[in-house]
Amino acid sequence: MRNSLSFEIDDNGGAGRDGNHSVVRDRLRLKSITSDRRDRDRSHSGSDRSSLRGSSARPHHHIARSLNRKGFLSLLKPRGNWLLYFLVAFTVCAFVMSSLLLQSSITWQGSAKGGQARGRIGFGSRLKYVPGGIARTLIEGEGLDSLRSAVRIGVRPPRLALILGNMKKDSRTLMLVTVMKNLQKLGYVFKVFAVENGEARLLWEQLAGHVKVLVSDQLGQTDWTIFEGVIADSLEAKEAISSLMQEPFRSVPLIWIVHEDILANRLPVYQKMGQNSLISHWRSAFARANVVVFPQFTLPMLHSVLDVGNFVVIPESVVDVWAAESYSEVHTKQKLREINGFGEDDLIIMVLGSSFFYDEFSWDNAVAMHMLGPLLTRYGRRKDTGGPFKFVFLYGNSTEGQNDAVQEVASRLGLTQGTVRHFGLNEDVNRVLLMADILVYASSQEEQSFPPLIIRAMSFGIPIITPDFPVMKKYMADGVHGIFFRRNDPDALLKAFSPLVSDGRISKFAQTIASSGRLLTKNMMAAECITGYARLLENVLHFPSDTFLPSSISQLQVASWEWSLFRSEIGQPKSFIQDSTYASIGRPGIVFQVEEKFTGVVESRNPVDNNTIFISDELPSKLDWDVLEEIEGAEEYEKVESEELEDRMERDVEDWEEIYRNARKSEKLKFEVNERDEGELERTGQPLCIYEVYNGAGAWPFLHHGSLYRGLSLSSKDRRLSSDDVDAADRLPLLNDSHYRDILCEIGGMFSVANKVDSIHMRPWIGFQSWRAAGRKVSLSSKAEGSLENIIQQDTKGEIVYFWTRLDIDGDALGSRNALTFWSMCDILNQGNCRTTFEEAFRHMYGLPEHIEALPPMPEDGHHWSSLHNWVMPTPSFLEFIMFSRMFSESLDALHNNPNDSKSCSLASSQLERKHCYCRVLELLVNVWAYHSGRKMVYINPRDGSLEEQHPLPQRRGLMWAKYFNFTLLKSMDEDLAEAADDNDHPRERWLWPLTGEVHWKGVYEREREERYRLKMDKKRKTKEKLYDRIKNGYKQKSLGG
Repeated sequence: MRNSLSFEIDDNGGAGRDGNHSVVRDRLRLKSITSDRRDRDRSHSGSDRSSLRGSSARPHHHIARSLNRKGFLSLLKPRGNWLLYFLVAFTVCAFVMSSLLLQSSITWQGSAKGGQARGRIGFGSRLKYVPGGIARTLIEGEGLDSLRSAVRIGVRPPRLALILGNMKKDSRTLMLVTVMKNLQKLGYVFKVFAVENGEARLLWEQLAGHVKVLVSDQLGQTDWTIFEGVIADSLEAKEAISSLMQEPFRSVPLIWIVHEDILANRLPVYQKMGQNSLISHWRSAFARANVVVFPQFTLPMLHSVLDVGNFVVIPESVVDVWAAESYSEVHTKQKLREINGFGEDDLIIMVLGSSFFYDEFSWDNAVAMHMLGPLLTRYGRRKDTGGPFKFVFLYGNSTEGQNDAVQEVASRLGLTQGTVRHFGLNEDVNRVLLMADILVYASSQEEQSFPPLIIRAMSFGIPIITPDFPVMKKYMADGVHGIFFRRNDPDALLKAFSPLVSDGRISKFAQTIASSGRLLTKNMMAAECITGYARLLENVLHFPSDTFLPSSISQLQVASWEWSLFRSEIGQPKSFIQDSTYASIGRPGIVFQVEEKFTGVVESRNPVDNNTIFISDELPSKLDWDVLEEIEGAEEYEKVESEELEDRMERDVEDWEEIYRNARKSEKLKFEVNERDEGELERTGQPLCIYEVYNGAGAWPFLHHGSLYRGLSLSSKDRRLSSDDVDAADRLPLLNDSHYRDILCEIGGMFSVANKVDSIHMRPWIGFQSWRAAGRKVSLSSKAEGSLENIIQQDTKGEIVYFWTRLDIDGDALGSRNALTFWSMCDILNQGNCRTTFEEAFRHMYGLPEHIEALPPMPEDGHHWSSLHNWVMPTPSFLEFIMFSRMFSESLDALHNNPNDSKSCSLASSQLERKHCYCRVLELLVNVWAYHSGRKMVYINPRDGSLEEQHPLPQRRGLMWAKYFNFTLLKSMDEDLAEAADDNDHPRERWLWPLTGEVHWKGVYEREREERYRLKMDKKRKTKEKLYDRIKNGYKQKSLGG
């Protein structure tokens, strides 16, 4: 699988240029510098930096002396400006050459391919995140265009589950509420779950109804299969996602929104300490999601070690706007200036660098210095501009190297003391941005989305000057929301800056731009975010045949963030982010909980102190693990050696009591191994056993315990080991084939029970219940169980079927539409092809000609039909039903037996339905068989146990096709198939019928009788020969020692 995290390096420079792109695909990662990394690099880069400075300074003085000695400068009359510009250009070139040698400041982690890519990054290159094949398909897929063009009968809206990591009223909730409200307009219905309670619960209940808080011991008690998909927000939802990592929930589409970078900051620590198991644990969790959504393009790069090709970016701006407005509510510009040593009349010009290169002074910052040269010279050196100008550089980390580099440039340009200052991105960027009067975006790196810090600055009401990158022009209008200048053009920058300043203060034009920019950011990226999630759902979700399709995305109105619901929250101290943009977002709870589970130690949990990682001394290193392994190996060797010595040493003969005691102990241990389950002991002598069919460990919490129930696992590896559950795959090898296990579903488990039924079920009554009954609240209550047990003990005669799950229980609209017939509901569940498919299978099963009707009639009497395989009937009736079901399943499989396309299914409209192709028809098959074979059908209310007969027998006269369901006919058909199977006369290569159960016919009985007779006669012959030999030769006892 091709990795989704790729970096596209555009050597042709910026936007609007067509050229060859060099695409490098590897697990590369960019991150902010950590303390251990900074200490390690400082030792390498410090000497290099000093040597570079020295080398750049010495040629400068040498050239000056040489020129003065030769008298060249004396020839230049206008010495001031020309000489100054010459010195500026030479200084910038020196820094560019120095920075090219310091590219180790960029943090790369990958193979040799990544190293080669690093060497090819140069001036004007563009670092770009490129999603992989899977993610690109999810983003650029055709959506529901093909389904919308087909005829469809839907009766319910698509259902989605939303798992919230918390219920705080913050910017994340604002984004989710806005997206969910717009998705509701498209036709989606939401059920909200939360890992913990919070103040936003009332808001979510008003939006989507009751909110269920997932308690830790109840995380696995939700049936996720009733939803078309699950959306999980934040890493804190991981515990709830754990239940989705087990069958039968692995097929439920999962969209995981990850907006924190706490895990990204811990991943380098795990790699350094050799905690590969911890990294694998998180990688498996990320791999479970069909798609992992990030709000920024930097986050998938930081999580690249966990990428399996399912990373997608849907940009959003609400977090930065919220942070800016919340911060400005409790801080003032004047106060912050006073604290940081700026005067009230100072005109602060903020110079924002690239967010990609911020470990050391890089070539990107050197290029920015070159581009700012004329601006710095004009407004920072001269004092006749009308007011004190202060230039504040915001990039990189707040290290000594960064600050020294800026001050050195200022001194070479001849700027006055205090004109230039540097702040790092690892500080409180809100504080730095709010102090500014004008912001100049001086990065030469074109970002894929609108820079978050630019959004914050515009939200603070700061006019923006930015290069004419396409992503900037996409959202901003030149001269309205900001001012554009031609990229890498110092003169254009100086020209763009001039209108914003008037007499040493901000001009009215700049104030107008700032006001327009602030209004723009309020709803920036809202439409893009909403349509991004809507398009993603169309490409990820499986829409069953009975669901409405969501409306087209084009029907969405002009989108905006739901600020009105959160206006009271903005300005509260708890609502704004006090650390930097690149500091950890969110609480570190789940990350450190998983860490403690794997390592057993508690590490630093300060989410703000992101650049310093405290590693506990108790955390075992690789050397510790090697020593521990050696100790365990030595102990094991000593244990084996001592056991061998004990076997070789002479021991006293034990007395008979000790031998007897050891023998009894051995028998007791042997008995405990084969001891029957408590439920099995309680079932002894009872007339009924209900088998609960399940497939996967995720269904265990939905199973019942007690004497009435027994588990029936369709998969051997997912069977409960502590109980006496039946292993269906062991009894019926066909179920080891995942294809047939999936298309047959619960009825495959019934085939396994019916196969040599006397070896497992010796009771007069038998029942089945799907694990889904408990998840959908339609399983039998204790009162209903007692009522069922009493009625079968009193009425032991007659052919009767008890069921407690109605066909219309799963649809929101079905319950109120009594006009829907049995076959119309079957069509709705099977893409409108149930009648046609059933009729063709029935005709194939009985060999009926085309002119004879082959669809059994089902009445429209307003009564209920059974679903989910939840019923009880006499054991002989069950065997007869299985006989009919095996032949019908074989006919159904014959219709879909296409060697060229094994995945085709006329009964399915989605990939998930094709996987379980026959399940929905076979689930309703018991109704057709019970009705036309003359069985009495009784509905049991699963809550109170009340009984109500459905489709009374007198009303069926003239409607039943009893001749097709006659036991004699079915038995003869079964024997004909058995004879063909016994003679290896298979109608096709993949013949299903012999694999679904026992193969018996008259010839098999005769062959078995002849075999038993032959064995009997052989035994009698051998006995006679032995007796004759003894009479003939006599019996002589051998002599002792002979």
